[in-house]
Amino acid sequence: MLIKNRKLMLVSLTACLSASSLVACSSGGTSTSSTTSPAASASSSVPTAAAVKPELKSLQIWQKDDYNTYPVATYLEKATGYKVQYDMLPQDKPQDKLSILIASGEPYDVVTTAGTTDFKAIYSDYAKKGALVDLGPLIDKYGPNIKAVIDPEALEAAKVDGKLYAIPTKSTRTVNTDLYIRQDWLDKVGLKMPTTLDEFVIVLKAFKEKDPGGNGDTNIPLTVGGDSSFIANIVGAFGMPNFWNDVNGKLTPRVLDPAFKDYATFVADLFKQGLIDKEFAANKAATTKEKFTSGKAGILMMNWSDVPTIADALTKNIPTAKATFIPAMKGKDGKAGLSASKGFDRITFIPKASKHPEDAIKWMNAKLEKDTFRTMAIGEENKHYTLKDGAYTPIQPIFTDERNQANNFLTGTDDTNYPIYWQARVRKDMRLYDGWNLLNGLAPDSTRVTDLLGYAPYMTEFSKNFLNLNTQSNDYTTKLIFGAESLTGLDAFIAKFKSSGGDASYKEVNDWYATVKK
Repeated sequence: MLIKNRKLMLVSLTACLSASSLVACSSGGTSTSSTTSPAASASSSVPTAAAVKPELKSLQIWQKDDYNTYPVATYLEKATGYKVQYDMLPQDKPQDKLSILIASGEPYDVVTTAGTTDFKAIYSDYAKKGALVDLGPLIDKYGPNIKAVIDPEALEAAKVDGKLYAIPTKSTRTVNTDLYIRQDWLDKVGLKMPTTLDEFVIVLKAFKEKDPGGNGDTNIPLTVGGDSSFIANIVGAFGMPNFWNDVNGKLTPRVLDPAFKDYATFVADLFKQGLIDKEFAANKAATTKEKFTSGKAGILMMNWSDVPTIADALTKNIPTAKATFIPAMKGKDGKAGLSASKGFDRITFIPKASKHPEDAIKWMNAKLEKDTFRTMAIGEENKHYTLKDGAYTPIQPIFTDERNQANNFLTGTDDTNYPIYWQARVRKDMRLYDGWNLLNGLAPDSTRVTDLLGYAPYMTEFSKNFLNLNTQSNDYTTKLIFGAESLTGLDAFIAKFKSSGGDASYKEVNDWYATVKK
């Protein structure tokens, strides 16, 4: 999340574009009607011979292959009856290019960007300046599938000042990061998988004292990186799985949470006992992975998507090695939690410069017809995938060749069925699927804690200060763990945190949270 939010500095580019310049550049294209009659509903995936549909122009997220020649584009043209010219944003500094294209009035009918905080900020800015089409009336008239299959909560979260200017594509709600442990080390020291923090400490001590990896002085019970001072699973046992958590009805950043002091004390004590990598403050992610796969470390914090890579490297070095994820561990008061993602994978809007806004909605609506959407997303049964007992399994190599980048064609999803279809993508490597399935199976609803800010609208103070506040929190916590700072200075740090935007962000976040919490 930190990396994504470093792009916020680029948002200032859009601020210099006045409302008048944005709207003036787009004049002439705001109300142009398509030649398709309303009777030719876009909900039908089979175009009639009489329907005359204009060619649409779409700006997409960067991908390595040309959208126009990718098999999904060919399929969608046949299924929806719309020919689309696809352009894409550059891989480097896409925000800059997007700002130029919007300000110049380039007549794109559809624009899809990432759903990250920086792009949400740009989208909100465009909407407020009148540079985007209000989609509400168009969806009411031409978007029955959009209204039927996209999560109403997601649509509501995409609104700016009460109006919907973008169609959101939800991110899959999954637990992504946890502690990955050498099961064979556990077996060697005669211990079971830890379920509480007390049991976890016993495991760490056994790894250090009994040295099941035979590493001697280089033995490392737990390795983490310097940018990971809030250790997944452990921090959840203190009730702080996300950067902001609900504390007595208020969303509160970790360093202002009453549990922060106990967490910092606990992890600092692990470090003093030599149970955490002594080099953790300097470690990069690649360093921690190398220490784990070389057999020096017994536990690694990692993402489920790294399972095949880590498994291959570990098995190559230690053929008998076995590893798995640790279930959400309970703290002394019974709290437990693994952070689950929530938010937008991407957002799609129609600029005022569009020449065919009605047809753009009809096209996106047609893509959400059930069979069309499934075929777009994962292909044809018995050609691209097989279906057995409700499980979609890809057929290789054609699935990768023709559907690996299908997600880049999404402009909203069938939110009931897509999480099921999506699993075909992780079944391309069953170790990948098993890692995802195991990690999310270890995090049932009772311990899967969704990021409560995932559907938050763009907020000026929060967005402006998030990167700095997150960096301050991580750096200070690292120093506490490493012993370079003492908790006696916590009050001074909190005062600095609040004056650096913490107070303003807290107020803004909770003014919004008060309107949505149940």
